[in-house]
Amino acid sequence: MNESPIYSKTYDLLVWLLPAATRFPRAHRFGLGENVTHKALSLQETLIAAGMHRDTSRLGLLKKADVELAQLRQTLRLCHDLQLFSTGQYEHVARMLVEIGRLLGGWIKTTQ
Repeated sequence: MNESPIYSKTYDLLVWLLPAATRFPRAHRFGLGENVTHKALSLQETLIAAGMHRDTSRLGLLKKADVELAQLRQTLRLCHDLQLFSTGQYEHVARMLVEIGRLLGGWIKTTQ
């Protein structure tokens, strides 16, 4: 399970995102910052759960992870629009999300 690239890409996203969210201004740190952190951690937990299931529940977990990824993407876009991320930071995290989405889409296709 740990050898799969999606796990390492998600871990790299968390390593980058968690410190960035703690640097949000106080007005957004405890609302939007915690929301971003929670969504990213939830995505990782769902992917780990999907990796541990071998039955029909795997596809449901992968689809749940896809929804969580879309929610995280929109929340990070809001963070950028509120100028909590610079354009360069947003481009970096967007590239990470695109790569995770590509890997997740491939996993969903092979599971179906």
